[in-house]
Amino acid sequence: MTRRKVLVVGAGGTLGRAVVAALAERHDVVAVSRSSDPGVDLGVPQQIDTLFDAVPDADAVVCAAAGVQLAPFCTLNDAALAQALHAKLFGQIALLRRAASCLRDGGSVTLTGGRFDGVLPGGSAGALANAGLEAFVAQAAPELPRGLRVNVVAPGWVQETLDGLGLRGPKGTPAREVARLYVAAVEGAMSGQALRVAA
Repeated sequence: MTRRKVLVVGAGGTLGRAVVAALAERHDVVAVSRSSDPGVDLGVPQQIDTLFDAVPDADAVVCAAAGVQLAPFCTLNDAALAQALHAKLFGQIALLRRAASCLRDGGSVTLTGGRFDGVLPGGSAGALANAGLEAFVAQAAPELPRGLRVNVVAPGWVQETLDGLGLRGPKGTPAREVARLYVAAVEGAMSGQALRVAA
């Protein structure tokens, strides 16, 4: 297996820390968060450009950032919906677009979506962002240049997040298990796929 230089965005979060730990066993990881140096906020496109200027020679990019707050449908006016989609959907697409011109040949980008069984109260904006991201990845993958690949991980509930919120209802998957999907996306040959935890 080839050792790769992997840029992990969102490395300070619950899932991001698990992804960094899993990848660091076999790869050289550059962990990035909003507060790191270099750092990045996916809602600010200029920061994405600055990030790739600072880390120009990565083999892979993993994004474990960009969540969407739960919001009741009745509160989703145009501004609230645009804000909900800005980083989760458009920020990750901006990350992919810039990575496509900066990564080494044959590199990969792994984004983070989401998938939940049933109806999630307040989850309509998140569902839109996640479905849009999966559709975009599936369509964009064949058009990427230089043998680049892109996939999206749809982790569902992460157990540590549920524990932190004090929620006992839905069952989550430990972050270390979800992190294996990101490792598989970086090391594998698939592209245009949505990777999910096995039921």
